Amino acid sequence: MLKIDFGKLSKRKKVTLGIAAILLVWYVFCLPRQLFHVPYSTVVTDRHGDLMGARIADDGQWRFPADDAAPEKFRQCLVAFEDRYFYYHPGVNPLAIGRAILQNVKAKRVVSGGSTITMQVIRLSRGEKRTVGEKVIEAILATRLEFRYSKKKIISLYASHAPFGGNVVGIDAASWRYFGHSSGELSWAEAAMLAVLPNAPSLIHLSKNREALTKKRNALLLQLYRRKIIDEIDYELALSEILPSEPQPLPQIAPHLVDYFFRTRKGEHIVTSIDKGVQTQVEDLLDRWSKEFILSDIRNMAALVIDVQTNQPVAYCGNVNYRTDNSGNKVDIIRAQRSTGSILKPLLYYTALQEGEILPDMLLPDVPININGFAPQNFSLTYTGAVPASEAIARSLNVPSVVLLRRYGVPKFYDFLKRAGITTLSFPSTHYGLSLILGGADATLWDVSAVYASMARSLLPATEGVTLSDNVLSMMEPASPFEFPSDGPSRVGVAWDKGAVWQTFDAIKEVNRPEEIDWRSIPSMQTIAWKTGTSYGFRDAWAVGVTPRYVVGVWVGNASGEGKPGLVGARTAGPVMFDIFNLLPSSAWFERPTAAFTEAEVCRLSGHLKGRFCEETDTVLISPNGLKTAACPYHIRVNLSPDERFRVNEQCIDNMAVIQESWFVLPPAWEWFYRQNHLEYKPLPPFKPGCGDDALLPMEFIYPQGAFTRVTLPRQLDGSRGSITFELAHSSPNATVFWHLDEDYITATQFIHKITLSPSIGTHSLTAVDNEGHTLSATINVE
Repeated sequence: MLKIDFGKLSKRKKVTLGIAAILLVWYVFCLPRQLFHVPYSTVVTDRHGDLMGARIADDGQWRFPADDAAPEKFRQCLVAFEDRYFYYHPGVNPLAIGRAILQNVKAKRVVSGGSTITMQVIRLSRGEKRTVGEKVIEAILATRLEFRYSKKKIISLYASHAPFGGNVVGIDAASWRYFGHSSGELSWAEAAMLAVLPNAPSLIHLSKNREALTKKRNALLLQLYRRKIIDEIDYELALSEILPSEPQPLPQIAPHLVDYFFRTRKGEHIVTSIDKGVQTQVEDLLDRWSKEFILSDIRNMAALVIDVQTNQPVAYCGNVNYRTDNSGNKVDIIRAQRSTGSILKPLLYYTALQEGEILPDMLLPDVPININGFAPQNFSLTYTGAVPASEAIARSLNVPSVVLLRRYGVPKFYDFLKRAGITTLSFPSTHYGLSLILGGADATLWDVSAVYASMARSLLPATEGVTLSDNVLSMMEPASPFEFPSDGPSRVGVAWDKGAVWQTFDAIKEVNRPEEIDWRSIPSMQTIAWKTGTSYGFRDAWAVGVTPRYVVGVWVGNASGEGKPGLVGARTAGPVMFDIFNLLPSSAWFERPTAAFTEAEVCRLSGHLKGRFCEETDTVLISPNGLKTAACPYHIRVNLSPDERFRVNEQCIDNMAVIQESWFVLPPAWEWFYRQNHLEYKPLPPFKPGCGDDALLPMEFIYPQGAFTRVTLPRQLDGSRGSITFELAHSSPNATVFWHLDEDYITATQFIHKITLSPSIGTHSLTAVDNEGHTLSATINVE
């Protein structure tokens, strides 16, 4: 090893070594850690790398984020044209510089710079004026760059930052702007044209000097042919290609998704999970439907298609007519908060099943109700008296849903929705109250579709998907910081009960609503569990459909919130959803998770667990928690006279032959509406005179409900006090009811027992007495 005794060195040598050491240190650290400090365009591609859209960089340049490698054809063209000895020199080519000096001296002007590709990368990164001193700096930094990066990387840096005319920078942007495809698909003619373009500033506009540009391109192609880089066929084909006349517009696919990433991940190249083929088909379909809806002044629409297995969107249509500025078409409806209408009702049905609050076909009341001034009505403005829970959800009946929510508990359901992934519940549960199930809360199409996708994924044999989150739209490599978390309670917060999920989907599949949409009339329809929703005032129309393979969510309406009479979920969003499913591959229905159920004997008429007097029963599969529900309360044992016209009590049994029979008896208010829709329903016969009194009260208030009711009467337009309507149901169609308010007799009613009064402010007692002496009372506080 060479040893230097610095003590014996002369002062001049010490200075020289010191300067050399300083220069060496400077050389090591002279190259910036990051070469380029420029803004990049936001580039969004589909899962296959096909460009869907891009947004221009902050400096107004179309500069796509740098790739790790330049396309092979462009690389060979560039080296052949710019720097034949690129792979052999250390960043500077002395022969090229010497040749450039001679050429410039002969021409008495600068006609050649002698720069290598490496030196050009340094020049592009520094952006300084071209001077002799700058050229020296470029040469030094170029040699340093060769130590840091491979030749492949250096060419990639050049390809990503070289100017290609106008505001187009980089090979990727140039390929899309000039040829309408990615740089990986460049032909030899296209690669050759782009290789010569940065070297010819006068040819930078394709509409000018086309002959000169063609000549330079063809000269390069000839060089490639002579060097046997391309064969004769490729050479002839390349010569026959015509230069593009002008830059082409970039694709505008899923523009709202591109805008989303422009806001959240500006300057990045995002590879999404979107399938460009599915995306364009769905966009075309929405455009066709939009032309029909616009006739009804319905201007906006959105659709989201999620692959259930991977839990990733394959189509994201945030709105229609993106280029239209005056109708809210720039609004990304998928992420906008909108009133939910009835779209959350299946989730309530699921929670009630899962916790053993109901059984699938348990009867729920469907009668007029008024709960502290909240008086929901069914969409049809009709009532059925009592309806199985599964049918109530399938038909989207409002009254049974409100009754079920009241029974289950608003705070519990509110908490479930938040854990399931509804992120827009920003107020406490008391703010929403019972209206939570009827559109009193807002949600996004993203969240709603995600919840249904999570439910569907729980029924798959093996869940290999990931949690639907903001990152799900970007399919990154596993080593990426954007790696998707695994599915499970850690994100969703709900461990789905497979049995309850399957029964929920079973209740809403093959739903036939002739007055709105008949799914059987749609050709080639696969089995789909689906639900629609319509918000108050006809402002939002929803539809969500589920198969084992896909979840499709659709919203139709006006981004401004303007309501329209025909804006009903089953008539607008529903047909669009079915059409989207017809674009997608079909799949077999979910297998029933038999292990998640237990057998139980259930009353056929009431849907409850079998009671003492239930004679017609079915053995069905229910969730284990369903065993906690009450036995059937609607079947009672009655003693009938031999002609079955009368009931008799025990005192009369010894004096006559009697028939004992099990009888299905509903509460009077339910019965009034139920028997209008069920001709087979038989009301209880009256007691035979002298053989007993009816222990079951044959009448029931429809309004007021409960022993005490507080009522607020608004003033009318003329300043007078408002009125209130009282109503009751009687099990006997021929009964007469006598109405009293406090001590005053008011009137008598038959058949339809309804009166309207304007009571004074204060507390009143409302009493109804029928012709058999049965009495019903309620206290009313008028404010």
